[in-house]
Order: sequence, then structure tokens, then C-alpha cells
Amino acid sequence: MEDHEIKPILEALLFVSSDPLTLDRMHGVFDGIDKSRIKALLLQLEQEFMLSNRGFHLVEVAGGYQFVTRSDLAPWIKEMELARAASRLSKPGLETLAIVAYKQPVTRGEIEMIRGVDAAGVLKTLLDRKLIKIVGRKEVAGRPMLYGTTRTFLTYLGLPDLSSLPTLKEFSEIADEASEEEEAPMLPLGDFSSKIENEGNGSVP
Repeated sequence: MEDHEIKPILEALLFVSSDPLTLDRMHGVFDGIDKSRIKALLLQLEQEFMLSNRGFHLVEVAGGYQFVTRSDLAPWIKEMELARAASRLSKPGLETLAIVAYKQPVTRGEIEMIRGVDAAGVLKTLLDRKLIKIVGRKEVAGRPMLYGTTRTFLTYLGLPDLSSLPTLKEFSEIADEASEEEEAPMLPLGDFSSKIENEGNGSVP
């Protein structure tokens, strides 16, 4: 193989690896190519990335090689991480979304009965994010609005349809991993899960 054929392969290997790749590991991908040649090509790649004003560099670290972002670009990366964190739902948001998903169509009152706290603010957030929608009114006194999930909700969880909803236990694990927000006291998830199963309308997978 020629050098111009090997170098893009090395780039691809480094790109897909989340950990530093050792020289031995990269060398093992190729047949009949000296390890010293692989190392020389890695050094060439280091220089090329350094001179081409890319957003990342190839560096030797922790006994291997890895692509890393330039330190001077850290402020922009931080902004992206802040935006990503802001886009995540709070734990109360995920709890409320779970109730709507498994009990839909469901009223605000039924949601509040399960969560034990006011749901107005969380429902507004979910509506603004287009994760839920108003699907009608319940034929009881006062005719309260009924809420259901949207196609955006399916995209948010990566589901093809509602029949593919994860089990309530799996949904609770998602809530456990979400960033917490000082919005209201929340039920322990074990109690929360049992309350969804035992109260309101609808069925739970």
C-alpha cells in the first residue's frame, strides 16, 4: 500500500475510537507494513493537522494517539455543552412526560394526583417543546383539557411508534439520569412508578 492510501485509514481508525489508539493496535490492522512506517505516517498526520488550521489536532497521549480539540476553541465548545444541557428535560419534566405517555389521554388534575405537585409549569414546558399536545377535553364537569404525546416525543425517545414505548422501569432509569431541577419536591421513583401503574387511566407496558 502507498502512504496516501494508509493515511486516510489511520484517520478513520482514530476518528471512530473514543480512547487513545496504541501504535500496536493500529499496526495490527495492516499486513506487511512495518510499525516504523505507521509511526512515521502518524507524525506526518500530526504536522498536517497542525499546519492546516483544523479545529482539532492529532496528539500522542496515554500511550496512544487521539484526536483532540484545540484548547483555544474551548469557549465555543463550552457554549455548545451549555446549549445541550439546556435542551435536556428536568427530572420533573420527564416524570410528567412519562405520565402523559402511559396514561394518555390524561388531564392536568390526574397528572397532579400522581405526582403530588402542581403540574402547570411543567406542562407548559412540554407543550412549548412540542413533546405533548392538547388532544381534546374530558366529558366531565369543567371539561378539563386532555393531553397526549406528539411525533416530536417519539423522535425525542427514538421510537417508531407508541407501541414501542419502553417499560416504565426503563423510562424511570432515563429520569434518573436526567439533570435535576429545583422545581418541586419529587416522589422517589419507586413510588412514582407504582403511582403511575395504579392511578389514572390507560395501561402501562
